[in-house]
Amino acid sequence: MTKKPFRWVFLPYCIQRLEDGRYIVLNRMYKPLGVSSSEWVVYEEHPSAVKMKITPKIAEKLSWEGHGRTDVIFLYNDGSIPSASDEHLKAYSERLRVLMEIPVEAS
Repeated sequence: MTKKPFRWVFLPYCIQRLEDGRYIVLNRMYKPLGVSSSEWVVYEEHPSAVKMKITPKIAEKLSWEGHGRTDVIFLYNDGSIPSASDEHLKAYSERLRVLMEIPVEAS
């Protein structure tokens, strides 16, 4: 069994918009938060997929690179890993603050 850092499993890496307009928050392994298995996950069928309104302006605040794309939003990349430095952690924390304020509607 391969060990992964906590953030790989339990912290948001990206937010993926699904075809039906809902979003799912994914970990570093592109699995819903908390899922660490290598088994295939159908995002559209996963209970953590929710309705969220993410505008390009909100996406800019969530994206590590500040872009306004709303289809997939990466909160960090390999060059800005939150555990790598205090600066990266602070920037990631600010993005999480924005994410925490977005209202969600369960499907």
